[in-house]
Amino acid sequence: QAQLVESGGGLVQAGDSLRLSCAASGRSFSNLAMGWFRQGPGKEREFVAAVNWGGGKTYYSDSANGRFTISRDLAKNIIYLQMNNLKPGDTAVYYCAATRNGSSTDSIVQDPPNNLLWGQGTQVTVSS
Repeated sequence: QAQLVESGGGLVQAGDSLRLSCAASGRSFSNLAMGWFRQGPGKEREFVAAVNWGGGKTYYSDSANGRFTISRDLAKNIIYLQMNNLKPGDTAVYYCAATRNGSSTDSIVQDPPNNLLWGQGTQVTVSS
């Protein structure tokens, strides 16, 4: 059964860095786009970053652009989210997601949530 497991969350101070990991298992994800979403307290889930099947193309939300970097290790079936200069507004549960049959970053951004495979989430808390 296909599964995504996030790790790397925690409590940090504003300005700190954190790297999230998402380990994929149960099937090959090498031909699928993957990405990160987050849901802050009292907020709706929002897109953060996406990477295409080969890792050569990425796409970011405005809030993540310039501070976050998404990457993937095809051999290990893991994607990462390097987050730098964290702000209290970045506090959220971060979710890893994978398309079920799309290879481009557009698939992560545009597919309905029910069409994506989701991890259980990892909490990131940024104190001021």
